[in-house]
Amino acid sequence: MKGFAPPLAVSAVLAALAGPSAARAAGGPIQDNSFLLEEAYNQEPGVIQHISTFSRPAGGGAWQYTFTEEWPAGGLADQVSVTAAVQRADRLRPPGMGDLALNYRRQVLGDGAAPVAFAPRLSLLLPTGSAAEARGAGGAGAQVNLPLSVALGRRFVTHVNLGGTWIPAGRTAEGAPSRSWGWAFGQSLVWLLHPSVNLLVEALATGGEATAGGATVGTSSWTLNPGLRAALDLPGSLQVVAGLSAPVGIGPSRGERGLFLYLSFEHPLAALGG
Repeated sequence: MKGFAPPLAVSAVLAALAGPSAARAAGGPIQDNSFLLEEAYNQEPGVIQHISTFSRPAGGGAWQYTFTEEWPAGGLADQVSVTAAVQRADRLRPPGMGDLALNYRRQVLGDGAAPVAFAPRLSLLLPTGSAAEARGAGGAGAQVNLPLSVALGRRFVTHVNLGGTWIPAGRTAEGAPSRSWGWAFGQSLVWLLHPSVNLLVEALATGGEATAGGATVGTSSWTLNPGLRAALDLPGSLQVVAGLSAPVGIGPSRGERGLFLYLSFEHPLAALGG
């Protein structure tokens, strides 16, 4: 499942986990309504967000927890964030830190109130995880994601993602030098059932190749992910968004299934000072 992959795809995992963005404009529906995909809405000026996710496939003992901290960089146009991960590859290996992602997004078109929005992201992937324990790619890399968000009337929104990852000098679990690249394409349909409640389904396909020891191995994964999100507004302009989904493998990933949990806290930067 996405989020539990060999070192080739560890950085691709971060594509989904590094991106969720602005939550809700005043009086409007929640906008951070994705799990495995990324919306094209940057944080509002002066608003920060703290995002936690937990994912676990059925069987094998693997799991992953991520924490993302998102900050606007002066205004709506620019946003920076960092994503850290703690994970375990299987029952035979110990848990520990995964790779780290440093992210920058530019709001090129629209915003959370526009019918169409586009906000490309560029990420630097740092090898803070252990390749030997299948928790990292074993080398630094780069990632790009192109999220497009389109409002389909008042009740539906779709998000489309196209992304790629490149690890030019990584390591296999056995310590051999490797290089890898990956791609990701996904689309979602979100039903704005209520300003504070969303139902959604995401479709995500990922793939790529890794070369080590003169041999090249390709991978692919197809996932369908139905889910539910809900928001709660609290005093002090604090908004809490919680969600869950049940990813299911289709096509070459048929038979795989898992659980994905999401929790975020969003508030004005001034709230940190009381």
